[in-house]
Amino acid sequence: MQSLTRKRQLRSNRPLWAVTPHISVPALNCIPDVSIDVLIVGAGIGGALMANAMLGTGLGIFVIDRRRPVHGSSMASTAMIQHEIDVPLHRLVAIKGIEPAQRVWQRSAKAVEGLDALVRLQGLECQFARKRSLYLAGESYGSRALKAECAARSDAGIAVELWTQAELKVKFGIERSAALVSDISASANPAQLTAGLLRRARANGVEIVEGVEITDIVSLDEANVVATSKGQLVRARHVVFCTGYEFLAAVANTSHNTVSTWAMATRTRHPLPNWLKDFLVWEASQPYLYFRATPDGRIVAGGEDEEDETAFNDPGKLERKASRIRKKLEELLGQSIEEPAYRWGAAFGVTSDGLPMIGAVPGLKNVYAAMGYGGNGITFSQIAAEMISCAILGHKDPDASLFQFR
Repeated sequence: MQSLTRKRQLRSNRPLWAVTPHISVPALNCIPDVSIDVLIVGAGIGGALMANAMLGTGLGIFVIDRRRPVHGSSMASTAMIQHEIDVPLHRLVAIKGIEPAQRVWQRSAKAVEGLDALVRLQGLECQFARKRSLYLAGESYGSRALKAECAARSDAGIAVELWTQAELKVKFGIERSAALVSDISASANPAQLTAGLLRRARANGVEIVEGVEITDIVSLDEANVVATSKGQLVRARHVVFCTGYEFLAAVANTSHNTVSTWAMATRTRHPLPNWLKDFLVWEASQPYLYFRATPDGRIVAGGEDEEDETAFNDPGKLERKASRIRKKLEELLGQSIEEPAYRWGAAFGVTSDGLPMIGAVPGLKNVYAAMGYGGNGITFSQIAAEMISCAILGHKDPDASLFQFR
């Protein structure tokens, strides 16, 4: 049976979050209505945020997934929720111009603040915590580039500090030529965050459906007719594809690629530096190492990305990549890191300019998609929810042109 989205195995082995509690979401096994207002395809963090963005609008909303809710690519996230995107601001200025680049970074910072407010207001139990971000000089950007980056962020009104080599050594025992420190970051358990948002949506009238995929879609004057794998034909005024790295085939292009990444997590109460509980750490290298601590004392780390969309499926490579991540951690922190308790690999989407593609799908009416999140899946999902819900409600988001399909 043909699918509208490119089917992929989204992760290999078992991520840490798969064994955490409170990640189940009650779901139907078919769409009970033949005519609905908004059909959201994808029951991961993107679909969950999209549904929550439209609560209280009076629209009939369905979220469907070919898998169980929560159990797609969101399960593989390390949930480092940052306003910092993969392309540094001073580099994005060279690509996009000063004003557009500044607006992208400002919108990203606003998205993190929005997520913080949503979680706190709704009392979602997902280990959400505000963090500081430590961006270390590396092979791609040294101390001079980080100085330029600090100036670019300051010019955009984004608070940042430039720490010297001596300060890093004294405060953290880390040997790097420089680092940037900012406060607009957070971390969470991504499975619990997604499940909590879906349960909230369901409590407010949103229907969740599992085991159903879209096989065809035709845009008519007043609605889209959608065919499902269950043999149903459903009229939907609006359709939103929040399918992560199983992106919509109709918008595949040379600006978007799927690559592989790997991650690991230690046991609980692993010895770690006291300062790490307050920081998310990543480095200015390609590929870059990134890591953080969890509330129960694990170190979660990832990196070693490859421009190969299937490499994460290789069991031998998973073992080698996790070993390399562990070795990098040991070298950077100056301490022994135990064999990981969990190791996993996953696919994720990237774009040539580091920005996601969010908006109306060319050639279809009232059909939207979001893709190409890079290392900022949760942050960009929040931006996509804001922008697409705005479009569905007939409003114009002032930043929509920054992320449109290109």
